[in-house]
Amino acid sequence: MANQYEVGSVHTGKVTGIQPYGAFVALDDETQGLVHISEITHGFVKDVNEHLKVGDEVQVKVLSVEESGKIALSIKATQEAPQKPQTARKPKPARQVQPKIEEAPSGFNTLKDKLTEWIEQSKREDLIKK
Repeated sequence: MANQYEVGSVHTGKVTGIQPYGAFVALDDETQGLVHISEITHGFVKDVNEHLKVGDEVQVKVLSVEESGKIALSIKATQEAPQKPQTARKPKPARQVQPKIEEAPSGFNTLKDKLTEWIEQSKREDLIKK
């Protein structure tokens, strides 16, 4: 039955189950597909239950049909994307360049240099814990 549903076609289906990752939609008595949570609506969906209930009739677009019979569906592909509000952007302030200050080189020393320093420190009585 899954072969009658072509990629890109739009159908009316009924929500038969809801999971945290999406909703199952029956396309007919024998065929159902999954609407992934990212395909439910435009924008962020935290909880599928906030948008769909079992028994809801929904328009879905077929995104893919696998050979195994799995059908990926989308509700948001059947809806027009909402217009983004035009907001006036504030100009970014000019960035001031800080003058570079030359410092004495610091960072990693070779193990040979550090070993000499550690040996000298180990001989100092004031550094030895008692």
